[in-house]
Amino acid sequence: MNDDESIPVLTEVVQETAPAPASAPAPVAPAVEAPATAELDDDAWRALEERLVARVLDRLQDRIELVLEDQVRTSMAPVLDHVVARLALELHEGLRQTVEQVVERAVAQELSHLKSRS
Repeated sequence: MNDDESIPVLTEVVQETAPAPASAPAPVAPAVEAPATAELDDDAWRALEERLVARVLDRLQDRIELVLEDQVRTSMAPVLDHVVARLALELHEGLRQTVEQVVERAVAQELSHLKSRS
């Protein structure tokens, strides 16, 4: 587990964003208003959840980018090494064939030239 102090623990985020407790308990609402209170509570919880998600994502964004970049670099290194090795082999083979063709042509031309002089 990562012990990075810059990443908040969920309980810390909740404590920082939770409304301050009232000094006196709130009066109990009549039973008729219970559905409206439940709706407000749901809305308050949704708003708190949205704030928490936004805050956690904001704090994690830079870390996520660094970790992803490191993982991509780490996973791509063997692939790139393989591609470079394969490309080097293909270039080496292509160069060898080209040199062979040039030498064969030069030898053939020289032999032709020598035959025509005799």
